[in-house]
Amino acid sequence: MTTSNPQIGLDLNRAAPPDQAIVVEAKDLRKSYKNFEAVKGISFQVFQQECFGLLGPNGAGKSTTIRMLNCVSPISGGSLTVLGQSVTENIRLIKSQIGVVPQDNNLDTDLTVLQNLQVYARYFNIDKKEATRRADEVLELFQLTDKRNNKTDEISGGMKRRLVIARSLINQPRLIILDEPTTGLDPAARQVVWQQLRLLRDRGVTILLTTHYMEEATQLCDRLVIINEGRIMAEGKPRDLVRRLVGYEVIEMRLPEAERQELLPLIANRPILVEEAGDMLYLFGQQTHAFHNLTLPEGNYRLQRHASLEDVFLRLTGRGLAES
Repeated sequence: MTTSNPQIGLDLNRAAPPDQAIVVEAKDLRKSYKNFEAVKGISFQVFQQECFGLLGPNGAGKSTTIRMLNCVSPISGGSLTVLGQSVTENIRLIKSQIGVVPQDNNLDTDLTVLQNLQVYARYFNIDKKEATRRADEVLELFQLTDKRNNKTDEISGGMKRRLVIARSLINQPRLIILDEPTTGLDPAARQVVWQQLRLLRDRGVTILLTTHYMEEATQLCDRLVIINEGRIMAEGKPRDLVRRLVGYEVIEMRLPEAERQELLPLIANRPILVEEAGDMLYLFGQQTHAFHNLTLPEGNYRLQRHASLEDVFLRLTGRGLAES
């Protein structure tokens, strides 16, 4: 699949928020549903022209946080400002300046691809001529021009997902909020979306996203937070988090219990962290040569690889399955 980079008409000269550097700021943000506290006092900042990630397992509080950012769900405590405006006071102004990509492809199947964009533009009081011009730009950006006059139920699932993302740009937003934007896309389509999101960021748009794809977070996010059970567990740049919380290399092993006990003295004086998960043993090398000249048993399975953001995620949130 080839890509193109049309000059999408983003109005980057629009009046900036009072504090230009900070686009989103949460302070001790909380959300409760009756006796359940879904978000338990989180604080973070998102800066202009960066991609900021919210990572966490199912039920961690990511989507709840996104709904508060979208001004769909009121906050229960703390404070939250978006583009310099409080979500408790200036909802209409905030909504006019953000683009939102929900988890679901909530398109109108009775309308064509172009009509979906034109109708959505009406919510922002954009006249039909201008809406059509902007629609053509975003369709070219996401390689959907040749499907312009197709009904949405005639295009593939991947195309529908790209259309939902394209739709979020119709009001030329300063901030795009994406809730698992590439779920269900094949690798080629995912790469196209990543390329265009990086392009938008380079042109001044701020991006906030949730994702379950650790590669996606590594590729796109300048900074991120990992949330678990409504609390922030870690915050930083992806590479820095990997180095600080996991290390440089990882060895995965499956060993009988007797061999596990024999292994521990071999690594006792080395910069190696050990984690056991079921029948698996994970050795995290905290320095570049942590495993140098270390003779390990082969066991039933062994793999040595570079440490990744997925290792950080699993160490902080656990390797068991959480209920969604």
